[in-house]
Amino acid sequence: MKTYLKLIISSEGAKPSEAVDVLYGLGFEPQKGEYDMVYKWSDGATVKDAIWFADKIHATLKGMNVQFYIETIE
Repeated sequence: MKTYLKLIISSEGAKPSEAVDVLYGLGFEPQKGEYDMVYKWSDGATVKDAIWFADKIHATLKGMNVQFYIETIE
């Protein structure tokens, strides 16, 4: 399973490099293409895990004025 993340950065918020740094801390890796970053799950991850992770991303980016869009697929 993989979780893809697209960032929407505001000029009124944190710098893109700051947002990426905190997401590295969650285990995301940058990538080229439609999405900015990807998180590769270990075997056995569930939808419940993905929802918990979305909450974690939300809490991590709170106050940075960064919006995000996620998509988790098998």
